[in-house]
Amino acid sequence: MILQVHESSSLPHCERVLRQGGLLGLPTETVYGLAADANHAQAVAAIFAAKGRPADHPLIVHVADMDGGLSGARYFAREIPEFAMRLMQAFWPGPLTLIVPRRDGVAAAAAGGQDSVGLRCPAHPAAQALLRALRHSAQGSVVWGLAAPSANRFGRVSPTTAQHVHSEFNTGRDADDPAALLILDGGPCEVGIESTIVDCTRGEPVLLRPGAISLAALAEACGQAVRLPHDMPSSQAAPRASGTLA
Repeated sequence: MILQVHESSSLPHCERVLRQGGLLGLPTETVYGLAADANHAQAVAAIFAAKGRPADHPLIVHVADMDGGLSGARYFAREIPEFAMRLMQAFWPGPLTLIVPRRDGVAAAAAGGQDSVGLRCPAHPAAQALLRALRHSAQGSVVWGLAAPSANRFGRVSPTTAQHVHSEFNTGRDADDPAALLILDGGPCEVGIESTIVDCTRGEPVLLRPGAISLAALAEACGQAVRLPHDMPSSQAAPRASGTLA
């Protein structure tokens, strides 16, 4: 089923589904994501199953833009280096994922068993409307973030429209089929490529996946050189991340 973002009932419906541990095709400015509560282990397992993705391949967690994304990041992160804070201030909300040390007891399944977690604060207004609504407890427990890898089967091209997501997961299903994926149509993705990923777990910024933000822009924002994986000592293993240079 595809819901239109401008319809008044769409966002509340999507919020209910996510609070109940369901999955949602979520628009962002980069690509459409397959979203679920990042702390709901069964929902996260359903993401891996739907994509056919190995469970040790970590998912990016999306947070609300309250305080520029800082409060959400602090919930999931054990620590946030100063250079990572500068990158957040420069590029959040936006197409930048930062890998930081993960706080114990949160998003373990989404992190693919790693002690780090990838965090992003998306710029798409519909994604942010949902993330902000989920942070309020009036409708239930607080949902601090959404695990949302690209909404395609593992190894396939990332989707940039709601119809792409529908074709990937709902072809041959009736609209009222309970197994059909709910998709929020927020229009075509503005950026159209997956987010830039910077590893912030090794004492200095390391570019793991190129994206819309240039290496020079990253370096200027954080006030120091941004390294590439092959520049780092072999003893410092890079965290696993989708589509990385490592």
